[in-house]
Amino acid sequence: MSRRVWSVALVCVFSMLGSASCATPSEPTPSEPTPSEPTPTDPSPFSFRDDFSGPGGAAPNSKVWTVDIGNAEFDGWGNSELQYYTDSADNLALDGNGNLAITARPTPAGTDAPCWTGDDCPFTSGRINSMGTVTLDTGHAEARMKVPAGLGLWPAFWMLGGSPDAWPDDGEIDVAEIIGSELGIVNGTVHGPGYSDDGGITGEYDSKVDLSAEFHTYAVDKSADSVTWSLDGTPYFEIHQEDLPSGATWVFDRPFHVLFDLAVGGTMSGNPDSSTVFPATLLVDYVSLDGVGASTAAR
Repeated sequence: MSRRVWSVALVCVFSMLGSASCATPSEPTPSEPTPSEPTPTDPSPFSFRDDFSGPGGAAPNSKVWTVDIGNAEFDGWGNSELQYYTDSADNLALDGNGNLAITARPTPAGTDAPCWTGDDCPFTSGRINSMGTVTLDTGHAEARMKVPAGLGLWPAFWMLGGSPDAWPDDGEIDVAEIIGSELGIVNGTVHGPGYSDDGGITGEYDSKVDLSAEFHTYAVDKSADSVTWSLDGTPYFEIHQEDLPSGATWVFDRPFHVLFDLAVGGTMSGNPDSSTVFPATLLVDYVSLDGVGASTAAR
């Protein structure tokens, strides 16, 4: 199914993991990026890792992550979802134990959370992305996560090949989508021009375990002409350029940035009911990228 492809950048990001790759003059010319408009360096060998270390309640590193906010203005994030994304620590914060905690909860009374339905969204949650700061061209991307259980919960670790406004032409790689009512199954999917929405190409893997019971490692290996998915180091799905539908375009030979979110309701997960326990939390222990990529920092 289509992931949530609309995004809004609400946090300015700066150089990370070291000094800037070039000094910024005091009066930059129009052709040169200013500190508030970082441009990733050209792809080159690199390693990136965020262990989400820090005090409980702190926001994720703003030099890496942009926080997405809203729902109605993005038409339910493209999937009739019922959560309003916020930058509140109640929805998106470090937990103090080395994890990023993305928490879905009922919307507090009196909160302005306009939903695609015309009412306030019944839930709030969190979503972050690394667009404009860290991307992977070719190589390995993985995250260790503990997913929540419950009907209507839809945690995801995914990647986009450009601005969400250009979806699906710039491509989408869903590294891991887990439905809270199908806790043994992980879905890996690609979307692109000619194979998006319900036409996305998916590998569904039944792990035979309850993925919400403990942390698991979800990963993709990305080359110029293939993508391979794995769970806890075991490959379970692979797609090559020649596997696309006739006439479709391969768009995965470019840098992709990273996203994490916890959606509630929507076309893939269904909507929660009285059996769904809130608050519900997606914990991300770490995310790492290794291979050829780019960032706003010198390496």
